[in-house]
Amino acid sequence: MNDKVVDYYFAPVSPWTYLWHERFVALLQASAATCRLHPVDLSKVFPVSGGLPLPKRAPQRQAYRLVELARWGRWLELPINATPKFVASSGDLASRWILAAAGRSPASGLAMAGAVLRARWAEERDIADPATLRALAEGVGLDGDGIAARAQSPEVAAEYEAATQRAIDAQVFGVPWYVYRGEPFWGQDRLDFLARALSK
Repeated sequence: MNDKVVDYYFAPVSPWTYLWHERFVALLQASAATCRLHPVDLSKVFPVSGGLPLPKRAPQRQAYRLVELARWGRWLELPINATPKFVASSGDLASRWILAAAGRSPASGLAMAGAVLRARWAEERDIADPATLRALAEGVGLDGDGIAARAQSPEVAAEYEAATQRAIDAQVFGVPWYVYRGEPFWGQDRLDFLARALSK
C-alpha cells in the first residue's frame, strides 16, 4: 500500500489551483505518491476562516491579483484569462463531477479536475453547464453517462458537503491546500516544500 498520500483541497473556481494543478499531478507521479481529492465550497470556507470572496475584497487587492495571475501565467507558460466569460458560474456542479470521477480512481479525479480548471480559466467554457461537463469527462476518457449519473446522486452531494466540512475542520482557509502526514501547505507557491516532504 502506498503510504505517500496527499490530501488535496482545491476549488475549480480558483485560478491559483488551475495554474499549478498539472505541476501537482506531475509531482505525485515523480514521487510515486497518490492523493485524496477534496473539492470544497469556498463560500462556506471563507466565512469561518476570515477570508473574503473576490467581489468583497478591496479594489487594490483585486487589481494586484490580476497582475499576479498574468505574471504567473507567463512564467508557467500557461494561458489564463483572469476575468473569464463565465466568472459568475458556480463551481458546485463541477466539484460533484470531479468527485464522481475520483470515485473511479484518483487519477480519473485529477484528470477531470484538470479539464474543468482549463475549461474555466483558459477555454472560456461554462463549468456550471452539464453539457460542458459531459464533454470534458469524455475528453479525458471517462464515461459521460456514468459520471453524470453519479454526480447527480445524493451520495456525491453528501461527499461534497463532507469535503467542505473536512476542509473547515483541517483549518483550511484558501486553495490550493495540501496536507501531507499532518503538515499543511497553503498555496501553489508552496509546492516546492511539498516536494521536499515527499522526497523524505
